[in-house]
Amino acid sequence: MTGTPSRRPDIVLVLADDLGFSDLGCYGGEIDTPNLDRLGQAGVRFTQFYNSPRCSPSRASLLTGLHPHQVGVGILTGDERPDGYPGDLSAGSVTAAEALRAAGYRTYLSGKWHVAADMSAPNGAWPTRRGFDRFYGTIDGAGSYYQPVTLTRDERDIEHEANEPGFFYTDAISDNAVRFIEDTPAGDPFFLYLAYTAPHWPLHAPEEDVARYRGRFDAGWDRLRADRLRRLRDEGILDPAWDLTGRDPRVPAWDEVADQEWEARRMEVYAAQVTRMDRGVGRILDTLERLGRLDDTLLLFLGDNGGCAEELGDDRPGFIPQHPTMPRRTRAGAPMRYGNSPGILPGPEDTFASYGRNWANLSNTPFREYKHWVHEGGIATPLIVHWPAGIGSPGRLCAAPRQLVDVLPTLLDAASVTAGPPLEGSSMLDLLHGRETAERTLFWEHEGNAGVRRGRWKLVRKHGRAWELYDMAADRTELRDLAAGEPGVVAGLAAAYDEWAARCGVIPRERILDAYRRTGRPMPLDA
Repeated sequence: MTGTPSRRPDIVLVLADDLGFSDLGCYGGEIDTPNLDRLGQAGVRFTQFYNSPRCSPSRASLLTGLHPHQVGVGILTGDERPDGYPGDLSAGSVTAAEALRAAGYRTYLSGKWHVAADMSAPNGAWPTRRGFDRFYGTIDGAGSYYQPVTLTRDERDIEHEANEPGFFYTDAISDNAVRFIEDTPAGDPFFLYLAYTAPHWPLHAPEEDVARYRGRFDAGWDRLRADRLRRLRDEGILDPAWDLTGRDPRVPAWDEVADQEWEARRMEVYAAQVTRMDRGVGRILDTLERLGRLDDTLLLFLGDNGGCAEELGDDRPGFIPQHPTMPRRTRAGAPMRYGNSPGILPGPEDTFASYGRNWANLSNTPFREYKHWVHEGGIATPLIVHWPAGIGSPGRLCAAPRQLVDVLPTLLDAASVTAGPPLEGSSMLDLLHGRETAERTLFWEHEGNAGVRRGRWKLVRKHGRAWELYDMAADRTELRDLAAGEPGVVAGLAAAYDEWAARCGVIPRERILDAYRRTGRPMPLDA
């Protein structure tokens, strides 16, 4: 049914980790996502929604309605002052949980937090001190799905629970989310932030999930990218005028790959991770339906950045196996096998691998670049919004460009909650009802990579390089740089970016890198 909601809606905000723009079935992918497809077909799918190009900044922005630099999380967690960011969600911001709890909502988080500098001791940036009544999940970022570090319930370490038979972190996130919903009194509205770590590396999945994908990616990334482009156009998500970007020049042609079976296995495990997450979303939907709450639940699904091209191997010296999220042995005591090598088939608990640039180039079809960068491949995300009682025209596509700072104003508007401090974004409820809204100017910065979009124009640059200019109406895949022929547009957007960066506290990348050089610390991997 559609119409006017009878009460304040329940709110479920689902966030995937390192998901590519076109991985979901309803966004052109060949991965099985029946539950998310169901939501997309019955709700509204945004075709030009943007996140930040890294996990922690995206989460900080999503939760506060502010740009990540404004709330102390400009890159990742970890205090790098005085030359860098605090890496800790600032006390001066108001989170979605704080605003909604003050309005009478029950507030829950199941999954990944990753916006606190101190991940071992409860502090002011922990979920239970930022408005969440109940918390199950990890304070740190991604890690093993079989034995995640910093596993916490409220403020209590529960890493031992991973030793229970059948434990798998994606399932545990879903299990606890279901429990939170079931424990909510019938008359009380709730806000659930469901933050999966899937499909972030490592490539971990039960073998029965991987087996369903055997052979599905054997055609290779060249053929599959072309197939995705066709489906994206057929769905109306992409304008036929937008050409497919060329294969990343660092990625070999599929016909030239010597270890095709191993390469296909990497994508099979990645796909299994996405499907396991989708199955968890299905359990949430079934629970809401059983309790009679689904029609009046505002549910949003999106990703935290574009597909991840990070390799786990010799190109990241000192990263493996010293990284704190990487266990040294399995729960049974077997040694871990780290890195991306044809001699290691990913998926089991004793492996720690990623799918790398080769497959991230597929995940981000039709765009170029990846997580870390602010070209479209790093910041374009699916956004599905489903609310039967609150929005009409199910199955619509929305092409209005919006970004993470617009999510919190939308949640508060739907819940009839007046925010405290001013927010950077604006509510998208009018868009969800199919009404036109005023044009917005969008901004990004991460590790010196920068961008601004206003209407049809997008100005973007990589750290240390010149500005590029693209006409997003004619060339959203960023193939034709128009900067040389449009100096006035470049100057105007660059000035707007500079004003925004100064106002929001963006720290120049060179200042941060100079501090690393001066102190002798190992340089960041992006440098």
